[in-house]
Amino acid sequence: MRLAVVGGGSTYTPELIDGFARLRDELPVTEIALIDPDKSRLEVVAGVARRMLAHAGHPARIVATSSVEEGVAGARAVLFQLRVGGQAAREVDETLPLRCGCVGQETTGAGGLAKALRTVPVVLEIADVVRREAPDAWIVDFTNPVGIVTRALLDAGHRAIGLCNVAIGFQRRFAATLGVEPSRVSLGHVGLNHLSWERAVFLDGRDVLPSLLAGHAEEIAADLGLRPGLLRRLGSVPSYYLRYFYAHDAVVAEQRAKPSRAAEVAAMERRLLAMYADPAVVTKPELLSERGGAFYSEAAVALIASLLGDRGDIQVVNVRNGGTLPFLDPEAVIEVPATVTASGAAPLPVTPVEPLYAGLIAHVSAYETLALGAALHGGADRVRDALLAHPLVGQDAVAQELTGLLLKADRGHLPWAVS
Repeated sequence: MRLAVVGGGSTYTPELIDGFARLRDELPVTEIALIDPDKSRLEVVAGVARRMLAHAGHPARIVATSSVEEGVAGARAVLFQLRVGGQAAREVDETLPLRCGCVGQETTGAGGLAKALRTVPVVLEIADVVRREAPDAWIVDFTNPVGIVTRALLDAGHRAIGLCNVAIGFQRRFAATLGVEPSRVSLGHVGLNHLSWERAVFLDGRDVLPSLLAGHAEEIAADLGLRPGLLRRLGSVPSYYLRYFYAHDAVVAEQRAKPSRAAEVAAMERRLLAMYADPAVVTKPELLSERGGAFYSEAAVALIASLLGDRGDIQVVNVRNGGTLPFLDPEAVIEVPATVTASGAAPLPVTPVEPLYAGLIAHVSAYETLALGAALHGGADRVRDALLAHPLVGQDAVAQELTGLLLKADRGHLPWAVS
């Protein structure tokens, strides 16, 4: 079984390799192709990946290449984890919106739009290569903004499913709180990528969320940066990304007062790459846990194993809405539990969504439609419309100013952008 990882030079990759090694019985990989245009970085990451597999006694072969054609040829599944523009572009995404009083974040708001503009065309070019060289392969998209990128792939007719680690992170956290195996816990997860809520936590089929909130609201809320009273009033657990909406002004003040997350990650990546280059390093460094993406490898292995093994189990993924959330366009991409088989992911029925959530979901979904149009077709007017539609921007003067700032900052990645 050959798998390919586009963006294989990422510092995330050893997390993925660690999962392949630990979960070899679930997903018997024989060859892993790491694909990245940065040859020096790719060499370092491929080296530590080979040592990790050897240390674990895993027989899989690592192939390192800068050729997408060579890397994806014959693959059964292709993981997308690329970052167009690297951490330098992320730094702009996270700091530029602050000039206009808006949250700076790489997946939502103005920063998320900038990332989508840069990323969607590149992803679609790579996906076309996958279709030529590995027409039966599944594309598993971990590239942010996952909802927009996954919809772009699906609209272009690719065999693609979006994946995020938010749901599996909550599952593992709740299982640890309950003192049970994660396999006994499932979630009433609903929303969009990075805009979701846990409306139920099932332990062996019984909803225990009310008791979790009664006994642990303070610690859960502290991890999310929200008030315990909000969680109790909602009766649900929002994802961390809802803090950008529920505490927008407080987040802006915090972001203006300290270095960006992009700066922190860039420094961390330099340290990680130095560790990966050390021949004595044969396991995943502890520092990688601070990089983000917790349980990414477990989620990826589970999804690929189900797609290739036709397991028919239930996982939280990003898929077409269809009629699952009737207040959204059927073509929209949503993040919900779905049954995963060799045919893909079929979303499970969802309990009607309360207006408190449905309004924000519909608002952001409409923005994502406009953002995708801007990414595909370009044009300052399309960018401005998307920003005007986003609830974290939403004002004409702010959208106008941000459009000019974003297009100027990203003109090297956007051939249509005015200088």
